[in-house]
Amino acid sequence: MDAKATKLLPSAGNFENAKATTCKEAIQRWEEKTGLVASEQKEIILSFQWPPIERMDNSLAALINVEKLSLSTNLIEKISGINSLKYLRILSLSRNNIKTFSGLEAIGDHLEELWISYNLIEKIKGVNALKALKVLYMGNNLVKDWAEFNRLQEIPNLQDLLFINNPICENMDAESWRAQVVRRLPGLKKLDAIPVVYATRSLIFFIYMLCRFLYRSHLKKGFFPSFRHAGED
Repeated sequence: MDAKATKLLPSAGNFENAKATTCKEAIQRWEEKTGLVASEQKEIILSFQWPPIERMDNSLAALINVEKLSLSTNLIEKISGINSLKYLRILSLSRNNIKTFSGLEAIGDHLEELWISYNLIEKIKGVNALKALKVLYMGNNLVKDWAEFNRLQEIPNLQDLLFINNPICENMDAESWRAQVVRRLPGLKKLDAIPVVYATRSLIFFIYMLCRFLYRSHLKKGFFPSFRHAGED
């Protein structure tokens, strides 16, 4: 490697001393890159900043028209600064250091999708505020017991859940895991990217076809009563 290339590589010391990128700076970078005005846009991507964003601040309030906001792959520890985003429907916070659902209360009436996988969430307290939420992706977190998992029952419109690679899933085969989850969350339509409704309908159809086959096979042998003559002496 030549001397010029070597100079372009930041040293370990520079990594350690780098000042975190603020949300304001990230928004400015996005505008410079796209040539768009952030306050006018419906989708804003502030993911993978370097140095990483560590704090969600009130600069995000400038995104008055945003419907989908991504802040994934940073070092954010707490959700904040989004109370005034009244059009926000999809929020991506995957691959951060978030530990709780606190900070979502003000947008709970209109947030429909929350992508928060690869964080440090162990407790699910506070999800009852997410009244409009339909999609929750929170695989690869730290949830380890069913008491916490059952708090997801407080999300009235939840339809699509991704929960793989949480400690609670360990030592359970896929079939047992799905059975436990569907029993607790009977309104789910998709679990870990696999449709729940489709699987249920398939089972019903299989049972129906099996009964039909058995009926036809044994009708002549008198194993099943003939429906045509049922009720006759």
